[in-house]
Amino acid sequence: MRHPHAIVGHWKGGWDGPGIQRWAASLRSRLDAPAISIGILFATRGLAAHGTELLETLRIAARIPLLVGCSTAAVVVNGQEHESDEGLSLALYHLPGALLEARHFEDDTPEPAAGARAGKSGGWLVFADPFHMDGERWLKRWNELHPGEPIVGGLASGDPEVRKTQLFLDGDVHETGLVAVSVGGAVRLEPVVSQGCTPIGDTWTVTKTDRNHILTIGNRPAYSVLVETFNGLSREDQARTQGNLFVGFAGSEYRDEFRRGDFLVRHLLGVDPEHGVLAVGAVPRAGQTLQFQRRDAATASEDLAWVLARTRERLAGKPVFGGVLAICLGRGERLFGSRHHDAALVQEQLGPLPITGFFGNGEIGPVGERSFVHGYTAALGLFVGT
Repeated sequence: MRHPHAIVGHWKGGWDGPGIQRWAASLRSRLDAPAISIGILFATRGLAAHGTELLETLRIAARIPLLVGCSTAAVVVNGQEHESDEGLSLALYHLPGALLEARHFEDDTPEPAAGARAGKSGGWLVFADPFHMDGERWLKRWNELHPGEPIVGGLASGDPEVRKTQLFLDGDVHETGLVAVSVGGAVRLEPVVSQGCTPIGDTWTVTKTDRNHILTIGNRPAYSVLVETFNGLSREDQARTQGNLFVGFAGSEYRDEFRRGDFLVRHLLGVDPEHGVLAVGAVPRAGQTLQFQRRDAATASEDLAWVLARTRERLAGKPVFGGVLAICLGRGERLFGSRHHDAALVQEQLGPLPITGFFGNGEIGPVGERSFVHGYTAALGLFVGT
């Protein structure tokens, strides 16, 4: 894929220092831009033992001034998802007028961080360790420190037998914390988040809760509202919803009407018909707007196509230099039954566009004005000229 501002390459296989050096130099030579603003790297577990050497090889061979990324179980290269291949994806971006700052944070209570060289950031690209970091706690604090600044990225993955991942920042490999990149100046980060769900039934108001339990909805037992919603579906929709039911909480209460994409989707963990209680994967509060959601392969495909089409309309006429795609490990071929689904749909709706990406243990992206950790989601961050 030829593009004046970015190029994405795929190295197939394990560690081969001289071979990777030649490959990276060749990749850089095929990019017409005078300089690289940022390199983004995703590498599979077969390269983990050579992490530091890999970073230095790529930085020197491709002349990368800022290199970030993380380990992954599988890489995304433009319109393809390489779910069963060892290797790496390296993207080189030339972002005219961009101001980029990157930091590694070791814990989940970050101090305020200047973005875009002391100005308001146009978004944050974040890669985090899922095993030693409370991502929800970090995001809650970060949303307070940087209101209105979208965060896109995800939680690293790797060898499923080992609870260890890698985060990359320039020449350093970190196994804990997170790496955050502020995008600002003449470039911003446009978030595109598809949680793969469609709302079903009516919207309701949560009226009584206890920790992660919803006791009443609309002053009625929560379970009875769930049953009423399910029984109100067509027989076909009931069949699609069985075993695929989730709960959505409105990202903002200040809307006259709600639609797809306005809800933060969380798991329905269990029901107690006797007491009318629902257990959910969140801490709900009275007064929240709730709508039940369905997620399956067809719905996930429909939802991603819908959010991408809206993005295409919103960005019409604006320069898009490329993007970074985080895909849940629960998606891909195991969900859709075919390869390359999400990456190919991005190209179909927005391409041809240089896209790098990874399969992760969780995806990060905004719903409304706040960013969250998601599951079963595709989260895309686009570099857009201002």
